[in-house]
Amino acid sequence: MSRASYLRFFPYEEPYDHQREAMGHVYDALREGTDVLFEGATGTGKTLAALTPALEHARETDKTVVITTNVHQQTRQFRREASAITAEEPLRAVVFRGKSSMCHIDVGYEECQALRDTTRDLVDVERERADLERQAQSLLEEGQAGDGSAVEARQAVMDELDDIEDDLSEFQDRATCDHYYRNLTGDTDDFFAWLYADVRTPEEIFERAGREGFCGYELLKEGVDRVDLVVCNYHHLLDPAIREQFFRWLGRDPADVIAVFDEAHNVEDAARDHARRTLTETTLESAVDELGEVDDARAGPAENVVATFLAALRTAYEGAFTFGEREGVGDAWHDLAIANEDRRDDLTLAFLREYTGPGFREELEAALELGGELDQQYEEAYKNGETSVRKECPTRQAAAFVESWFEDGTERGTYPVVSVRRDDEGDGEVYGRAELYTCIPEQVTRDLFDDLHASVLMSATLRPFDVTETVLGLTDPESIAYGPQFPEQRRRTYAVDGPPLFARNRDDPGVQGTVTEVLTDAARFTPGNTLAFFPSYGEAERYHDRVEVGTTYLDEPGTPARELRETFTDDDDGILFTSLWGTLGEGVSYDGDDARTVVVVGVPYPHLDDRMEAVQDAYNAAFEADGTAGGADEVGWHYAVEIPTVRKTRQALGRVVRSPEDFGARVLLDARYTERAEIEMPEYAVRGAFPAEERAEMIDVDPEKLKFGLLNFYRDMDAYDGDPPAP
Repeated sequence: MSRASYLRFFPYEEPYDHQREAMGHVYDALREGTDVLFEGATGTGKTLAALTPALEHARETDKTVVITTNVHQQTRQFRREASAITAEEPLRAVVFRGKSSMCHIDVGYEECQALRDTTRDLVDVERERADLERQAQSLLEEGQAGDGSAVEARQAVMDELDDIEDDLSEFQDRATCDHYYRNLTGDTDDFFAWLYADVRTPEEIFERAGREGFCGYELLKEGVDRVDLVVCNYHHLLDPAIREQFFRWLGRDPADVIAVFDEAHNVEDAARDHARRTLTETTLESAVDELGEVDDARAGPAENVVATFLAALRTAYEGAFTFGEREGVGDAWHDLAIANEDRRDDLTLAFLREYTGPGFREELEAALELGGELDQQYEEAYKNGETSVRKECPTRQAAAFVESWFEDGTERGTYPVVSVRRDDEGDGEVYGRAELYTCIPEQVTRDLFDDLHASVLMSATLRPFDVTETVLGLTDPESIAYGPQFPEQRRRTYAVDGPPLFARNRDDPGVQGTVTEVLTDAARFTPGNTLAFFPSYGEAERYHDRVEVGTTYLDEPGTPARELRETFTDDDDGILFTSLWGTLGEGVSYDGDDARTVVVVGVPYPHLDDRMEAVQDAYNAAFEADGTAGGADEVGWHYAVEIPTVRKTRQALGRVVRSPEDFGARVLLDARYTERAEIEMPEYAVRGAFPAEERAEMIDVDPEKLKFGLLNFYRDMDAYDGDPPAP
């Protein structure tokens, strides 16, 4: 049998059989321009199974492969894989990172853009002067040789040089970027030769560029033009504005790009985050102040409509507070309910009540025009050196948002929100924010997937495929699924028939006692570390304070988890308590006895706030309208809450047993995971939401019997150092 051509991009000896099979499926789909949904359990080699055929098809058809993730550890892994490929097959690959972490002078986007434009203008004028100087020298030599016409021509050139010198003098007071200036005027050949010799990390690029006086970010933008492979973050593809620029930097139309999404179960939430539009009270206040100082006939009408929206925002959040709620507001944004089922939202209604004038749409148009002109004036002032920083235009920002509020606020799947938080840097007062939240991610992703040549969406937890296809707006994708490939005898999955941990009974002393005993047993009978995931950080803290075995570690919100993780994995009898919705539940490897047992406590549904209910309602309405779910009211809950929660749970279970030689136990602590629940409380049972092959491995045990199951399993693995613990 002839060797498949795409295997030239496989950097190791031979792929696994399932990996080879997956490559063939992906390659055939890409040749047809078909998207692929690819679920593969830990260790199935998803990255290379997708990347290898994608690179081959791109090489054959002159396309670029973009592999993207929202997990930093995965970005590092992709770089290592790409480097291994490059060592075997010539490949131009770049790891791309955003400006905020690559800027050597730490300025914002607008300021950077203005500096870049001014610097480019300066270099253009200097180059024009150099050309004229060369012409003048040549004409001088011709005149000295007796060419009379050259003398006259040289004088004209000298006159132009005088004008150029005047132009250059104007740049003396204008802000430019020295790093970008060296990009345009220096020799960057050695830098790009170094860049393409291997797959460099952003840190390496930043360091070398800074050492040589270049702007690493701008060199990266130049360096991704028509490369074979780009590794980047989700926002380069999911943010519509950034995506347009990104494709331009690639030198590619979307139809010439093959996108590989890693951890693709996260695309749904990421798309929502990138689609949200917000406007704060402070920006509205700044816009009113700005318009009050502008001498323009449009300023009055513009100020009227912006000030009315500001007043309406304040009215909306003051009216939404329940008794005592204002006093509890902290420095994190806190949502307030303003949406209504039978009419427009409270903010819109407050605006319409308070507005007086010839017509708010007419005045809003004036605000949009004036804001655009003011923004251009600030740009020119900064470029010309009249200001030391590039001033933002709050009028432009406010007017654009208010226009979206009225134009898009009633669109299906768009949810209006007002949030508040306390100013901890000022006087401690509460201030507000208006937001248009996009509930249905396909409003963001459908156009992307339609425009790209093809995409591969891969994850260990992508099923059920029909749900992924529907919520992301994919059209007839190919689907591939591979379950665990490691020996089944080296893993155990237990569903502990303990109390169902509904929110209403979590404070019950008997429930807490049972959970504490199970966690204690799990840690005692595990020859290595134990991971314990909870529905919230609060629950994690509760049991961290109750369990007294081994060394306990607590992951807390708002604190860096990396150092905690490293300390935990250096231990050999620790138990780490964390939230399933934190950063340690996916995209993180725990190899060997770094974590032998993982326990998921309860069915960790997210906090079901008004925003999540809006997502459920939007799914119900959308799928009822298109017939996807036959109008069943439960589809919103199933798609928006249950499936994402089970995916998170499956991700957590996948933190252990990371290689063929590894072994470990996974524990689901809640009666809702058991077979009994499917019979006695089917409306709460979640076992059926797991793939069939994973359900088949689940062993139901009573809470007091778990320790015996773990003891027997780890004894069979010869995992204990000395005598095993006594039950």
